Amino acid sequence: MKDDTNYISKYFTLRKHNLKVALHKAKNSKMCYMFLAPYAILFTLFYILPVVTSIVLSFTYYNILESPSFVGLQNYINLILQDDVFLIGVKNTFLIAVITGPIGYIAAFLFAWLINELPRWVRTIAVIVFYAPSIAGNVFVIFSIFFRGDAYGYVNAILMDMGIIDAPILWLVNPTYMLPICMLVILWMSLGTGFLSFVAGLQGVDRAQFEAGYMDGIKNRWQELWYITLPNMKPMLMFGAVMTITSSFGVCDVTMALCGYPSTDYAARTVVTHLVDYGSTRFEMGYASAIATLLFLVMILCNKAIQAILRRVGT
Repeated sequence: MKDDTNYISKYFTLRKHNLKVALHKAKNSKMCYMFLAPYAILFTLFYILPVVTSIVLSFTYYNILESPSFVGLQNYINLILQDDVFLIGVKNTFLIAVITGPIGYIAAFLFAWLINELPRWVRTIAVIVFYAPSIAGNVFVIFSIFFRGDAYGYVNAILMDMGIIDAPILWLVNPTYMLPICMLVILWMSLGTGFLSFVAGLQGVDRAQFEAGYMDGIKNRWQELWYITLPNMKPMLMFGAVMTITSSFGVCDVTMALCGYPSTDYAARTVVTHLVDYGSTRFEMGYASAIATLLFLVMILCNKAIQAILRRVGT
């Protein structure tokens, strides 16, 4: 019993000493904290606080006009067990994420890798050309013209001239074609910030490592990519993965602009579209917060899985 008392006393003494050391270091580094304070305050106000507020509101019924009333897990129960449209949105979102996420991620890296081999002035032009679709504001207009549902739409006109179809197809109204077309547009726009980080990461790899690798037995470009390039680009690969996951699960603008809001039979409904519906149209903020919280948790789990995979790259 006496030994246990001495152990507890030593434990708290050590904790007190460590606290004093931490406070002393913080006091000596107060200028650094002052420089970090503006970003920390903005990050807390516009990122951490909204997330915490959304989690709290997800357990309430809140319609903006009245004070929030606590309903426990009722919002989550209704989402999972009673909201068929939400389940359609979950299915569509996961299809988009599983198909466009990996393909867009791999395509962005491969294009960046190929562009990195070009001369400098050609590389600059190629980066602009590949990155332009992700920042184009009227990209939906272009595809809406291509997939118009009458004979004047480019796709219908080509297929009718070739004799493949006899009458125009309502591409953006027919539930069979809506989601695949949206995926095509998302893939076309997927060369975004992650693509730029890959280009920058490839430029930062030390060329001396390639020479050392060839001396150690590397025989081709694929071995060079696996044993030298990828291990040196782990931070950029992680950043690109996070951006890809965020964009894949956050699809909303493409489906709403091309297929309408709501889409036919909810064929192009996504989780974020459902969130916009309840948050911005119906003003059921508690229910919308529950949707946002579930989406947030799924994105965290996917990020953890990607991190576990990328840790094994090049090992």
